[in-house]
Amino acid sequence: MKNKAKTLGCLVALALGLLAALSADAAPKKLLVVDVVKTFRHSSIDTGEKVLAELGQKSGAFTVDYVRNDEDMAKKMTPEALKGYDGAFFLSTTGPMPFPDKQAFLDWIKSGKGFMGVHAATDTEHGNGPGPDPYIQMIGGEFIGHTVAPVECIVADPEHPATKGLPKPWKITDEIYFMKNFDRSKVHELLYLDKGPGSNQPGYWPIAWCKMYGKGRVFYSALGHFENVWESPEYQMHVLGGIKWALGLEKGDAKPQHAETDDKLRPAVDGK
Repeated sequence: MKNKAKTLGCLVALALGLLAALSADAAPKKLLVVDVVKTFRHSSIDTGEKVLAELGQKSGAFTVDYVRNDEDMAKKMTPEALKGYDGAFFLSTTGPMPFPDKQAFLDWIKSGKGFMGVHAATDTEHGNGPGPDPYIQMIGGEFIGHTVAPVECIVADPEHPATKGLPKPWKITDEIYFMKNFDRSKVHELLYLDKGPGSNQPGYWPIAWCKMYGKGRVFYSALGHFENVWESPEYQMHVLGGIKWALGLEKGDAKPQHAETDDKLRPAVDGK
């Protein structure tokens, strides 16, 4: 009798544990949206905040909390505070960030958290030394210039959550970034251009990619300068897919498609 009671107790405990695990999986992820700016502030940030909140609410996949200034960052991005979040979304941040502990933030991502960045997230934390800043190494590229032009984005991986369902090619007018400290062989490319923005010059311009960073997942899209881009269904599909992938809610490849980067695959640095 005692053995039966013990077995029954173990089964109940196991069932409760499974229910707790299922509940934890079903609970929305907690996303920290960071839009601290130290140089240029994009007018689309306010629209981006609104869209991200709506995407989280409608999808049920995540909730949002915001870091808008130095005080927020000092309070919500300490190593202890970060334990309460599943990922960080850098919404057109610019300039040097007042991290309480930048290495702890990067280690937090490496531990298995998600990092998402759009547009000016690559215009952040650069010029801090002779080589690329550790933040730049994490995100995978560094802003060097831009131009506004209508472009046709080539979808490199039509099965990834961030690109699935997008037109092929995806025609969009936005502020297009040129990158340095970018290595195509170290990222899983999602979107790119094979001709210059506003021209027919052949070349390679990276637009969106993802990558692993330790156990963490990194998603970046250079698009998102204009309000109407944020308001478009295609861009919202793109961003939501990237968020779900980075938070581990949907599967997608993160392996680089190219073994090495030769001169033909190096990103162009101007739009001519």
